[in-house]
Amino acid sequence: MGKGDYLGEFELIVMYALVRLGSNAYGMTIRADIEDRIERNVSVGAIYTTLDRLEKKGYVSSRVGEATPERGGRAKKYFKIEAPGELAFNRTRLAFVRMSDGLVWEGV
Repeated sequence: MGKGDYLGEFELIVMYALVRLGSNAYGMTIRADIEDRIERNVSVGAIYTTLDRLEKKGYVSSRVGEATPERGGRAKKYFKIEAPGELAFNRTRLAFVRMSDGLVWEGV
């Protein structure tokens, strides 16, 4: 397995949000989920940059929803995890689990 088989830190965080949000995963809900859960302020631009990178890798796909009046006639762009993304997500999570297995925290 090469470096490209694993997700980076922020990619992994975004993927966790996608899993949790399911069919309601779009920029603002992803941002809110991340900010609520890990208390990290993130810009929508950082999220979309990461989502674009994940989409280019084939890990996620997107679709454009219907335009809505409350969004000034703009449509939401929804994201979902594809099979290669699920594999990379699980591989990365497992790597963290294996690295922490048996670890004894001393003064950290």
